[in-house]
Amino acid sequence: MAFFNIAFSRTFAGHFSALRVAHWGEPQLPEGRPAIILANHPGWWDGVMFMLLMRRFFLERPGFTPMDAAALEKYPFMKRLGVFGVEQNSARGAVRFLQTAKQALEDPRHMLWMNAPGRFADARERPVPLAPGVTRLPEIAPDAVLVPLALEYVHWTEKRGEALLAFGTPLDARALLAEDRDTRTETIRAAMTETMDRLAQDAISRDAERFRIVLDGRAGMGGIYGAWQYIRAVMRGEAHDPRHDTRTQPGARQGEKRG
Repeated sequence: MAFFNIAFSRTFAGHFSALRVAHWGEPQLPEGRPAIILANHPGWWDGVMFMLLMRRFFLERPGFTPMDAAALEKYPFMKRLGVFGVEQNSARGAVRFLQTAKQALEDPRHMLWMNAPGRFADARERPVPLAPGVTRLPEIAPDAVLVPLALEYVHWTEKRGEALLAFGTPLDARALLAEDRDTRTETIRAAMTETMDRLAQDAISRDAERFRIVLDGRAGMGGIYGAWQYIRAVMRGEAHDPRHDTRTQPGARQGEKRG
């Protein structure tokens, strides 16, 4: 995990300006209970985000992540990182997923990270799609909490994008068990929607003050023009700031967590 944290962090830094968590969306997990992180699924980067967030927010909690079995064969090293294969669009795959998830969540320290839609879905798609197995999770892990996680990838003022995230209010699995499956599905969907909508408003605001930087990326143009900017600043005796808009990072590193 430590090695791939470095590798994923470097990969992230090459493509994004920063990974930012909304101030209201810092995770609030109860101790002594397994946790199921239910994220939306806006893009390819989601799996990388899971690994980065595990190391920065939950260093003492082992994490497990389901992934399409065929896709996992392209990245076999991920099996050593807690990723397990799930056969898509089959009853056998659904049963196997629930069996593996149940085993993983028997330890109160463990976390299950998954994309709730079960497919790629735009962050603005409504109603928020949920894979059928999501509704069954409280049944196989009644002691767990289910935590919505909203993810967005946007471009503000820099060449590279911004990765934004926010955790929602945990849902108690036993309370969800008191509801029938249809009602339970809508309760989970409503929690996902609320978290995603609130993060969307922060993304639309383009206000960096609403976020804390979890991981720095790279700013500025880079390349030949970036090198010229640096040389020009040195020749003038000025501090070099490669950012296009210096307001995107106002004192945000304070309290930064590193894995």
